[in-house]
Amino acid sequence: MRERPWLRGVRLIPDPLVGGRRTLKAALRPVTEAVRARRRLAWLNEAGVRIGTTLDLRRTAEELAGFTVPELTDGCAVDLLESVLRFQEGDHFEGETGTPELRAMAVCEIPGLDLAPDPVGEVSLYTADRLVRTCLTTRKPVLIARMEPSDFHAVAPTPEAARLMRRAGVHSYLAVPLIARGVLLGLADFVRAGSRTPFTRADVALAMELASRAAVSIDNARLYGREREHVVTLQRALLPRSSPSTPGLDVSSCYDPAVDPAAVGGDWFDVVALPSGRTALMVGDVMGRGLAAAATMGRLRTVARTLMALDIAPERLLARLDLAARDLEEDQVATCLCAVYDPYGSTFRIASAGHPPPLLTGPDGTASFLDVPAGAPLGAGVIPYDPVDCPVPERGRLTLYTDGLIRSRTGDLATQMERLREAVGDGVPGDGTVCRSVTERVGGDRSDDAIVLIAGARPLGPEGEVYVRTLPPDGKAAGQARTAVREQLVKWGLDDLVDSTELVVSELVGNALRYGNAPGELRLLRHERLSVEVSDSGPDLPQIQHADVSDESGRGLQLINMLCRRWGSCRTPRGKVVWAEQDLPVRAGPAGSP
Repeated sequence: MRERPWLRGVRLIPDPLVGGRRTLKAALRPVTEAVRARRRLAWLNEAGVRIGTTLDLRRTAEELAGFTVPELTDGCAVDLLESVLRFQEGDHFEGETGTPELRAMAVCEIPGLDLAPDPVGEVSLYTADRLVRTCLTTRKPVLIARMEPSDFHAVAPTPEAARLMRRAGVHSYLAVPLIARGVLLGLADFVRAGSRTPFTRADVALAMELASRAAVSIDNARLYGREREHVVTLQRALLPRSSPSTPGLDVSSCYDPAVDPAAVGGDWFDVVALPSGRTALMVGDVMGRGLAAAATMGRLRTVARTLMALDIAPERLLARLDLAARDLEEDQVATCLCAVYDPYGSTFRIASAGHPPPLLTGPDGTASFLDVPAGAPLGAGVIPYDPVDCPVPERGRLTLYTDGLIRSRTGDLATQMERLREAVGDGVPGDGTVCRSVTERVGGDRSDDAIVLIAGARPLGPEGEVYVRTLPPDGKAAGQARTAVREQLVKWGLDDLVDSTELVVSELVGNALRYGNAPGELRLLRHERLSVEVSDSGPDLPQIQHADVSDESGRGLQLINMLCRRWGSCRTPRGKVVWAEQDLPVRAGPAGSP
């Protein structure tokens, strides 16, 4: 090139516009990165406030999906392992063995995206041909920055979903595992569509940090649910699984645990069949919560059931239960209400230890609270307890409950008690959902577990399940008792039990004549078993004697013990009652029947 003399000695200066842009961009790069990092940090901090507001698995998953759209992604889906939804440890997958079973918990998309992810609430099976399976087996994120046509079938759950993804313009995919405390809980996957930039490595790091924080909230919900399940399982295991069949009484019950596991564990109920067709009902509430209250409840219920099986009057039962409560190391008190139903007189004998009053509902639906002396709670050491005798009309109902049913954080006690009175009086279903219906009708924002026990009086069988006769106070009593037993058993079609029952009633009447001043009343009850009962005014309860070979007496109770399924005695206001039960004979049924 020819030299130009006029440029000799002149220094060329670069274009200030071009060099200035480069210099300014280089100078502003640290500032831009700092602003982006600050925005991401603020976004992650906001996630700690908006994700995990409740201890509910589904709600937490929905908060995670909703928080990422549209800031991070155009569409998000959150799936959790089935084991996590059962409040267990997450499943661990090794290699390509096994098929991870997850359930879709939340989906969120920008308006108009119209994808077809797995329906919320349904099981999602990630087979070997699904790309997202790699995220579960390796516990590492999966990124497809630019999706190829073959990638849609590897990502979408169905061919139709793959077609919709292509039509919506999805071009970038990201899946991250949800891991907390080393436990795999599930995964979250994200997509970007349209003109939005594809996912980058920076987006992967941001999504992993967000997933890590959200996974802690999900795991907290899992642990919370597991704790509640353990406490409720213990509570239910300590309660009766079914009510015995009782003559003249239909019993329905339900237990409704509190949502908070710390509030579960103090309520119990029991139903015990007593001699002569009577039934003992009990509800109680330990003034405590959690596992300690459940353990105390189990101890008290065991003692109470033992005392009820001994056929002790309700007021005396509560007095002895108070002594047992005072011996517990936990130093806890409890309220309790006990009622014994006699089908022959259609009466309840009720005693209360600081428990809410029961409800009596007539056949016309009129319900009212019974005026039962409350007494002091069990463990307080203030006895005795005053009982009341309450007649129950035919088709009448007695409702027992714990205070968790009527205590609410949003309503006062008087309002809740009125709701309960209306619920039991407005008519309830006639099947086993009767108590559940009452619980739902009372409603309220309850913070404690609740028990409802409803006992409905019904007439005895058409042939008469109870036979009662007054015996003379002399030696004629034994003969009249045998004659009455023979005639009544023949009417009932129990000819096979005539001989043994005559022998049993002879011994019972003989003991009443010798040790009980005189026999009072003979009662026969036919239900699931045949019960024979003789009352007298003597104070001493009979006991089996050890008779020698040469003794001429003392073998009556031994004979009764061999002939009968069980026998016993209990005190009454006017003396005592001695009873014995025999199994009914098995009738031959039609061919093929048991």
